[in-house]
Amino acid sequence: MSDDATFMLDGRPIRFEAGQSILQAALAAGAFIPNLCHHPEFKPHGSCKLCTVKVNGRASSACTTRARAGQEVASDTPELNRHRRTLLQMLFVEGNHFCPGCEKSGQCRLQALAYDLEMLNPHYEHFYPPRPIDASHPDVLIDFNRCILCALCVRASRDVDGKTVFALAGRGTAQHLVVDCPSGKLGDTDFAATDKAAEVCPVGAILPKRVGFAVPIGERPFDIEPISVQAAHAAHAEPRG
Repeated sequence: MSDDATFMLDGRPIRFEAGQSILQAALAAGAFIPNLCHHPEFKPHGSCKLCTVKVNGRASSACTTRARAGQEVASDTPELNRHRRTLLQMLFVEGNHFCPGCEKSGQCRLQALAYDLEMLNPHYEHFYPPRPIDASHPDVLIDFNRCILCALCVRASRDVDGKTVFALAGRGTAQHLVVDCPSGKLGDTDFAATDKAAEVCPVGAILPKRVGFAVPIGERPFDIEPISVQAAHAAHAEPRG
């Protein structure tokens, strides 16, 4: 790595490797940039826009923007955090996120980011869309109420599992997750609880059955530490090449 392979993030020098995005380099250095649709095993998707930063004064998605030497990147600013809270508020009102009764509570990235960014209320009127729950599969439950359209399950099923179990249908506000089979039921597909698509959901849309409260609420990862603190700890724990 060249000595000049460094950019500045909120005044802090961040070293990067060739080909890394701003988000990848920041997370590897323990500098948290809020994100929802990012997953280290998949190509960036850029759908949630929570990782929007200012690069040399211009708004860019940190997950899709390559790190370059000399960049001045701003992330933790009042303006950008207001923007992120607005995006989170819209995600909450566009679905049905009943956090107090959700078995993903304390392990949900959407909930954790709302706490971390101090989202105190939904601000907008709730849509309360009619969304079903699919319990047809013997091992996995789909609660479409909680889907945030990150497409991680779509990508995991296609790119890792070699299947096409999930897809996004519709456009605009009518876009929604579907199970890609004639009946639309997960139980009628070749989906397995061991599939990568079963573990990548950042919210409570895809859930394994019979394990929801194996770890009590109050003892779950985001109950113990904020998501930004955990990201820093994870970076320090990982061996660096």
